[in-house]
Amino acid sequence: MLAIVLAAGVGRRFGGAKAAAPLAGRPLVLHALDAARAAGIGRTIVVVGHDASTVAACVEDEPDVEVVVNEDHAQGQATSVQAGLQTAESYEDARIAVILLGDQPHVSPVAIRQVVAALEDGGEVARASYDDGPGHPVALARRVWSRLVEDLRGDQGARQLMDELEVAHVLVAGSMPPDVDRPEDLDRLASAEGDDEGQG
Repeated sequence: MLAIVLAAGVGRRFGGAKAAAPLAGRPLVLHALDAARAAGIGRTIVVVGHDASTVAACVEDEPDVEVVVNEDHAQGQATSVQAGLQTAESYEDARIAVILLGDQPHVSPVAIRQVVAALEDGGEVARASYDDGPGHPVALARRVWSRLVEDLRGDQGARQLMDELEVAHVLVAGSMPPDVDRPEDLDRLASAEGDDEGQG
């Protein structure tokens, strides 16, 4: 089992490499790694693209992390999923890959464990489904990796093939964790974390 963190986006609305932007003293991309490790996933592939060296530097001292540069990242998120899965195929003992987003810092370890558990007895894809709709994490069984590598197109990640695959929608309590698309999104999360610490 391994995690694939997608952190290759241009971040136009953010104004730069948002995966490297700090939240609670740590780059956003490291929050995804933290969640994966807390869920029991030791190995992580981080897919970088735009401002690759900056994002890669955020994880260079992290153990069991392989950085993959997606030269085609401008063509859409699908290319990053493909790059991550192509690398994952070299890990012969890995049976499940969990897709996480480098700009979604509050995905919970519980949600990761839930989608993994949904595939342990079979199935092709398991996707977290929150009170307000489906989202990440998404777990992919090894037997669909090659198909996704061959067939994915555009900026929809794996969503465009979901209708053709066996997808288990895993109910996760609460609302979908927010993405960081703009600087104000990061400010909002930072403010909320500050409020939580003040109440602790």
